Amino acid sequence: MSDHAPGRDFIREIIEADVAAGKNDGRVHTRFPPEPNGYLHIGHAKSILLNFGIGTEYGGKTNLRFDDTNPTREETEYVEAIKDDIAWLGCRWEGETLFASDYFEQLYEWAQYLIKQGLAYVDDLSAEEIREYRGTPTEPGRNSPYRDRSIDENLDLFGRMRSGEFPDGARVLRAKIDMAHPNINLRDPALYRIRHAHHHRTGDAWCIYPTYDFAHGQSDAIEGITHSICTLEFENHRPLYDWFIENLPVHHTPRQIEFARLHLTYTVMSKRKLLQLVQEGHVDGWDDPRMPTIRGMRRRGYTPEAIREFCTRIGVAKANSVVEIALLEFTLREDLNRRAHRYMAVLDPIRLTITNWPESTVESFEAVNNPEDPSAGTHQVPFCGDLYIEREDFMEDPPRKFFRLSPGREVRLKYAYFVTCTEVVRDDSGNVIEIRCTYDPASRGGESPDGRKVKGTLHWVSRPHAVNAEVRLLDHLFDREDPDAADGGFLSALNPESLTIRPEAKLEPAAAHPEVGSELAVQFLRQGYFKRDSALSTDERPVFTRSVALRDSWQRIVRNKRENE
Repeated sequence: MSDHAPGRDFIREIIEADVAAGKNDGRVHTRFPPEPNGYLHIGHAKSILLNFGIGTEYGGKTNLRFDDTNPTREETEYVEAIKDDIAWLGCRWEGETLFASDYFEQLYEWAQYLIKQGLAYVDDLSAEEIREYRGTPTEPGRNSPYRDRSIDENLDLFGRMRSGEFPDGARVLRAKIDMAHPNINLRDPALYRIRHAHHHRTGDAWCIYPTYDFAHGQSDAIEGITHSICTLEFENHRPLYDWFIENLPVHHTPRQIEFARLHLTYTVMSKRKLLQLVQEGHVDGWDDPRMPTIRGMRRRGYTPEAIREFCTRIGVAKANSVVEIALLEFTLREDLNRRAHRYMAVLDPIRLTITNWPESTVESFEAVNNPEDPSAGTHQVPFCGDLYIEREDFMEDPPRKFFRLSPGREVRLKYAYFVTCTEVVRDDSGNVIEIRCTYDPASRGGESPDGRKVKGTLHWVSRPHAVNAEVRLLDHLFDREDPDAADGGFLSALNPESLTIRPEAKLEPAAAHPEVGSELAVQFLRQGYFKRDSALSTDERPVFTRSVALRDSWQRIVRNKRENE
């Protein structure tokens, strides 16, 4: 899609140094480890494309491994959706889909190994007591009164935990590290907790489940992962990741590397907050086109090419920063400009009648599908004396620089003729319901033989041939750049105008069922790029959602930044 290649970032520098030093026999093997408890969002796309991109660039492999260690929140629905979204982004994983649950037995044996080495113990403290004993970032924690149980007692209790003898929360298995450690993650972290819950893969075979910290690194080691690439919030967990690798009899020693996660203006990325938006009905589901989920973006009309280009442009950094959502919109606009077919659609129609048009005559004009791509061809647009134009394209008393239609003014109808407004028809309330014009037969094709110029060009739809449609105009879901900074919480920043529905839109016939395929948006002239919503459309009444407007706010942002430098 683009001439932009992945930049030389600090992660690639580390990998290249490892390969040059012969580490892991020169292998590069990455993984993407999603939790199957929700849908992927644009932030995950950055991680996906980084992990899979590195695997490809260095002739290596990338695994897809689900971190399914919390059965109360996980569903097969999410597994299948995540796999589909990753494939849609153009990524292919090595071999079969993997799961942390594939390694439950091995992880259990390694937990027993730590007990036998005097490095783990069963604790009877409640979750609240464990938090109290842990201390604070500035104050050391205290040892649990159960910390010095014998190895035999710990093995016995851990086995009874597995057999289901104890209720949820009664006991946990903890690593025995250092309750005074300055890194709070090393203050005897939990390894296993009791959770009597049905697992989407293992059923009721287990009632104890490993924590993420215990399962993550060991799963990497089992799979021979060389570089475990995580987002920055796991940086403080890396010493624990390394502690497990150093103290267990693993055959491989993966290396964890952290990078800054993606933050977008006007967007929340927290899975918990996205779930709240869905559950409380603030949006119409995980695939609502206003959501930053891959599902929502696909439904809105984003292309995998645009998302890949966006992730390439923002690059990989060590420090957190916020990216303008306008850049994301720019990459989509840039992609669709090259590929999307053009059609005419009138979103807020008003009738335009050409009074000197020959009665019952219908003409046809050739419209270019994409001026950026001559190979895209053309299509025919029907034209007659009974049309729709945009209501906003007419003003009775226009301001000075209004170049569209008004009484006595001549404008060009795209592809067709020059018309001049001669009369306005009103209803009983005084509202304009029809505009009457005359046309110049010599101006066919939108050009006048006498060389006169007109400044306004309007799009239109033939009224007898129009397809009735619903068009949805989207704005940002939140009304400020940082929703989390809102005084009343992120929900108080919801934009009440994030969705505007135009139920009476009129489309030219070819626009109703675009031939370019349902996965690619189309351009409605002067309106933006729109995707046909297969979930809402019917054969009789298509529904289109605007993917992105034609106005390029990213270029304006760049220009303003340059002027202020």
